[in-house]
Amino acid sequence: MQEQVTAQASAHDDFDWSVDKRNVAHYTDDTREQMDQLYGGTFKAIDEAELLQGIIVGLTKTDAIINIGFKSDGLVSLNEFRDMPNVQIGEEIEVMVVEKEDRHGHLHLSRKMARQLRAWQKIVDFYKTGEVVTGTITSKTKGGLIVDVYGLETFLPGSQIDVKPVTDYDQYVGKTMDFKVVKINEAIRNAVVSHKALIESDIEQQRSVIISQLEKGQVLEGTVKNVTDFGAFIDLGGVDGLLYITDISWGRVTHPSEVLENGKKLNVVVLDFDDERKRISLGLKQLTPHPWDNLVGEISEGAKVKGKVVNIEDYGAFLEIQPGVEGLVHVSEITWSSQPINAKEFFKMGEEHEAVVVTLDKEERKMSLSIKQMTEDPWETIENKYPVDSRHKGTVKNITPYGVFVELETGIGGMIHISDLSWIKRYNHPSEFTKVGDEIDVTILSIDKENRKLALGHKQLEEDPWNTFETVFPIGSVHEGSVTRKDEKGATVQLQYGLEAYAPARHLKMEDGNNVEADQIAQFVIIEFDRNDKRIMVSHTRTWEQGKIEEKEATKKDAASEAKKAVKNVQSKVEKPTLGDLGALAAIKDKMKKAEEGDN
Repeated sequence: MQEQVTAQASAHDDFDWSVDKRNVAHYTDDTREQMDQLYGGTFKAIDEAELLQGIIVGLTKTDAIINIGFKSDGLVSLNEFRDMPNVQIGEEIEVMVVEKEDRHGHLHLSRKMARQLRAWQKIVDFYKTGEVVTGTITSKTKGGLIVDVYGLETFLPGSQIDVKPVTDYDQYVGKTMDFKVVKINEAIRNAVVSHKALIESDIEQQRSVIISQLEKGQVLEGTVKNVTDFGAFIDLGGVDGLLYITDISWGRVTHPSEVLENGKKLNVVVLDFDDERKRISLGLKQLTPHPWDNLVGEISEGAKVKGKVVNIEDYGAFLEIQPGVEGLVHVSEITWSSQPINAKEFFKMGEEHEAVVVTLDKEERKMSLSIKQMTEDPWETIENKYPVDSRHKGTVKNITPYGVFVELETGIGGMIHISDLSWIKRYNHPSEFTKVGDEIDVTILSIDKENRKLALGHKQLEEDPWNTFETVFPIGSVHEGSVTRKDEKGATVQLQYGLEAYAPARHLKMEDGNNVEADQIAQFVIIEFDRNDKRIMVSHTRTWEQGKIEEKEATKKDAASEAKKAVKNVQSKVEKPTLGDLGALAAIKDKMKKAEEGDN
């Protein structure tokens, strides 16, 4: 029989552990839920990323315990208090709720993130209002500097540090300066600041004040700030004015650097200003009287003066007699020669020349000068030094298609027509005979004193050889020649003594049917000789055609002579011809007929 075992009850099995003997009050479930809600209502409702004020209620080695009125206190790392080396219990700070409950169940707070968010909100506000912010430059980076503004890192480009270019960024690290927020990026919370914008703003305010006090004709002291090709910028104490190159001196100034240098102080006069465009025009020369108003008495019409070439134009050159006083030497007053002269070839910048004052108008401030009148007019007595048929040496000054201009002396010259260069050779262009700068012998052919012109010749230095050529090259004579040029119409043939002749194309045919070509030497017969026009025409074809003609003529003569002899013989022997005689006569006639047909 199996024995039934009965479990015995333990002494604490019926003990109610939930009963607190210290609090014998008993709550129902509804009451308990209501009490929990009332208890929870005594704490703040918080959201993550929210900014709250908190009080430091405790400090550990690594964290600060912060009470924000929540059901539990939060922790903030002491690393976020490096800007507060003497942090103490009881201090009030602003924090951000990072997590209401982290993995350890703690309320996670951040003072750094709170400062960054608050700083960003301020920066956005300053960007919108244009208000000035203060920041500390913490480090150098590529292209600029990093600026701490209310705990937020912002970027200061190198071009925005100062109005002047900055190359050494290290000198600004650690400095606290004022800035203007010029650009923001909401998405990545990035901001760009500028110190240059503040400087420019101050300059603009100073500029407005200075311009509002300006008056035309006012004399101000300034400092040369920047010299350029067209003038110089003058610093008038916060505002710049432009001193244009033409207002620097009464005299001509090639480049402002000849007179001005950066940093130089000088007095200038206000010529004009524009409030809207903020432009100020300044003058320096206007502080002294115009030189024309103080022109010395020695400068008058007919007086001899000396001046420096300051400008050259096609029509002449300007000589500066004294600073601000210039006179024009027109091209017609350079030399007595009637031939055109190029002023840019005659004058050089900076050269000094003596001249005579021809006209002077102080009111119009104009003066005309003459260089040629420094000497007597050589054309007045031209025939004494250069009589007709006299021989001289000259220099080729210019070449045109129709002739060569030769200068015999300064102001005296003439032209050799292309036809007067050579008795023998025909030139297509005078440049085939001579070139500019060559020395050439000439003879005076005629003088035009009124128009200041000389007609010159070169071939006339020798006798006309065509009188002799007429006997050397009679019509029908044969000569050896060389073809120098050839075209479709004919060829130029070089004969002896340098004489040129012309052969029409039909006269170049050779006996073998070909034509005489360029550079080929052949025999030519003179078919035309014109002494007056200096022209010779030749033919190669006739040299061999003439031989054939002479040969035919000789054959005809021989046949006719033989026929006459046969007739006389027959007549002398019989009164009536026999059949044999008639046959012989017929044979002779037949021979003569064939000879005639051959000629045709």
